[in-house]
Amino acid sequence: MTVMALLIIVIGGTIRIFDAGESCPDWPTCFGEVTFIVSEEEQGQWYEANPDEIDSRGADYRYSTLEIFVEWFHRLLVGIIAVPILGNMYLCHKNKGEWGRKVFLTSQVSGALLLIQAVVGALTVKFDNVDWSVALHLVLALSFTSSLIWQWLLMRRNEGDETLFPKVDQNFLLSEGKRIGLVVTTILILLIMGAWVASTAGGDYNKGCSVGLPDGWPKCNGDILPSMGGPGVLVQMIHRIGAALVGVVLIMGSLRLKESSAEADAPGIYCKCMEFATGFWLLNIFVGGLYIVLAKIDSFPEYLSLLHLVIGISSFLAAAFGYMLVKLAYPIGGEESE
Repeated sequence: MTVMALLIIVIGGTIRIFDAGESCPDWPTCFGEVTFIVSEEEQGQWYEANPDEIDSRGADYRYSTLEIFVEWFHRLLVGIIAVPILGNMYLCHKNKGEWGRKVFLTSQVSGALLLIQAVVGALTVKFDNVDWSVALHLVLALSFTSSLIWQWLLMRRNEGDETLFPKVDQNFLLSEGKRIGLVVTTILILLIMGAWVASTAGGDYNKGCSVGLPDGWPKCNGDILPSMGGPGVLVQMIHRIGAALVGVVLIMGSLRLKESSAEADAPGIYCKCMEFATGFWLLNIFVGGLYIVLAKIDSFPEYLSLLHLVIGISSFLAAAFGYMLVKLAYPIGGEESE
C-alpha cells in the first residue's frame, strides 16, 4: 500500500509535467466518459454542453489521449488502493489482540485520509488546480503515506522487533525527538512552498527570476538581492531562501544528532535517517538550480521538476521515518514512549 501511495504521488507530479491537470474537467469521469479515450471532437462537444467548464487556456484547447490517460490513471490508482485499505482495516480489527488497538486506529486514519484526499482531488478539478488545492493535495498524500509507514512500524514493534526498537536513554529520545520533529516540519513547509511556486499563476512563477546561468540561478534576474517588485520574484526568493535555511537546519541537526547518539550510545539508525534526509535535500537544491539553468523562457525541463518533487518527498520520508523510530523506541528509565 505504501508503494502504491508513493506511485500515486509520482503520477500526480507527472500530471503537472504534462500540464494535464484539467484534462479531465469533470469528476469522477473524463468528459463524461469512464475511459481515457476522448477525441478532440468529443471534447469540443462536451465543452459546448458544459460552457462553465471551458479550459483555462481557452475554448479551443484540446488534450491528447496521453494527457487524459495520466489524469485518468491517477484517479484509477486512488480507486484501486481503496480496496486493500478497506481490507487492512478489517485485518487490523480482526487481529487487534495481537497488533494492538493503536494499529487498528492507524488503519482507520489511513482510510479517512484516503477519503479526504479523494474529496480534495475533486475540489482541485473543480477549481482548475488552484495553488491552495494543489498544496493541500500534496500534504494529504504525504500524511496518507506516513500513516501507512507508522502502522507498519507499530506492527513490527508489537511483534517484538528489537532491531528497529532497542532500549534507548529517555533524555536522548526526548531531546532528539523534538529536533527531528522540527526537521520534518521544516521540510514539509518547503514542499508546500514548492507546490505554491509550481502551481500559482498557472506555473508562471517558475520564471519569476528569469532563466539560465547565472542570471536565473543562482542570481535572480541578474541580481543577488533582486527587487521584489513582482509576486513571481517574491515567491521564488522565499522558496530559495527557505530551501537554504532548511539545508542549514538539516546539516546542523545531523551533526548534533551524531554527537548525542555517541554520548547516549544510541543506535546509528537515527543518524542514518537524518543523513539520508540531508543528502536528498542537498541534491534537491542542485536539481532545483539545474531546472532553472537549463530552462528557456518559454520552455522548462519538466522531467527535472518531477525529479525535484521525488527527491523532496524522499528527504521528508527519511526524516519522518527517523522521527517515528524515536517516538516508538523503548526509553530506559521511564514509561514506554507513546
